[in-house]
Amino acid sequence: MSASRIIRSATPADAAACASIYEHYVRSTAITFETEPPTRDEMTARIAKAQQRHGWLVLEEHGAVIGYAYAGTFNPRAAYQWSCEVSVYLDADQRGSGGGSALYDALLTLLRERGYRRAIAGVTQPNPASTRLHERFGFEPVGIYRRIGWKSDSWHDVAWSQLDLLQNEDEATTPAEPQ
Repeated sequence: MSASRIIRSATPADAAACASIYEHYVRSTAITFETEPPTRDEMTARIAKAQQRHGWLVLEEHGAVIGYAYAGTFNPRAAYQWSCEVSVYLDADQRGSGGGSALYDALLTLLRERGYRRAIAGVTQPNPASTRLHERFGFEPVGIYRRIGWKSDSWHDVAWSQLDLLQNEDEATTPAEPQ
């Protein structure tokens, strides 16, 4: 990552930039199944919720937010509390710049530090760039929901993958709750 780029924890002031980045994916792709872009206020609430237990990071270049990554609850049932779902989005003209990898590296490190055991990612198909990103980080395929979402005038599959965040953990010991 260049000296002009930094990764930091998101603040409410980043909501407009994150919403703007995400709007492209909502309006122009099937990468997300949302059909209406969230407002700045909605994005502010999403950032606050992610920051409570998981994390939301932004990538800045020359003071402008050009990407973000976050984690959230995988499933609200208590037995799943050590697992989380992760996502990353870059400004459309930043794809392929290494920003996604830098954000994921920082986010996955944060999640390990907080005591999470598994990261789960859902990737709408086709999306070879995102599939490669997850493979590079060691995510392993765990299943595909076939023709699960209708967007952009066609059905799309979602491929799910999982990453074990903590290696050599004692599976017989009750883990501490994530921080």
